[in-house]
Amino acid sequence: MPAWMSGDQGRYRPTPERPLRGKEARAMQPDAHFELHRHAWAQVAYCASGVIQVNVQDAPQGHEVTYRVPPSRAVWIAPGALHSVTVLELAELHTLYMDASVVPAGWQRSRAMAVSPLLRELLLALEHAEAGEREQRLAALALLEIADAQVQTLGVPLPRADGGDKRLRALCEAVIQSPAERGTLADWARAVGASERTAARLFRDELGTSYQHWRQQAVLAHALPLLARGTPVGQVAAACGYASESAFSAMFRAALGQSPSSFRARGA
Repeated sequence: MPAWMSGDQGRYRPTPERPLRGKEARAMQPDAHFELHRHAWAQVAYCASGVIQVNVQDAPQGHEVTYRVPPSRAVWIAPGALHSVTVLELAELHTLYMDASVVPAGWQRSRAMAVSPLLRELLLALEHAEAGEREQRLAALALLEIADAQVQTLGVPLPRADGGDKRLRALCEAVIQSPAERGTLADWARAVGASERTAARLFRDELGTSYQHWRQQAVLAHALPLLARGTPVGQVAAACGYASESAFSAMFRAALGQSPSSFRARGA
């Protein structure tokens, strides 16, 4: 466990009497990394600025999910879930701990969600709240906002590093690191020492999806933080390997039901 987290076990630990505890914001440098760890309570990780990557091991079939989290978005991490955090861009990281007794019904796995202006202010207020009636009222309202928050398509499933096929893990990580590369499944499979048929079977057996659908999720996970920061749609399309803005926009609209320019305007 990172040294800066050692005090969290006591000072910020939530209880049924104080179910939401806000941890003071920290400025995190790029490439800062917090190794896999878990705790008995849930956690909301939110960036006021910058981008973080959160890997969580609580998904179906035992694989991981990786989230790239821009401002105005957050990741909710379920109690007991193994997770790690990597800072991709200079980030102002805010953390909210949630006692297991107040986790919304049916929330068994982690998720990415939108952070409304009201929820953002509540997260900030809870970081400085003292025990008492005001904190209780802030917590009650924050719980309502979290339960009603819109779920976001930011998660990309990964095979478990400690039990999945290493070739599939290497393939997935290579695609995530190079989203502009438009290689076929055969190209990526060859690079990790597998056949196209084997790679297709591994995607189906270990991740429960096809390569084409998985890659679309990876592209969206790369595109959404860029759009949320106000990057022009054409630049985002190029960064995701699309030859034209229109082709990227068609994929985006089909996947998320809105245009990238609409998402960009809301995020910015």
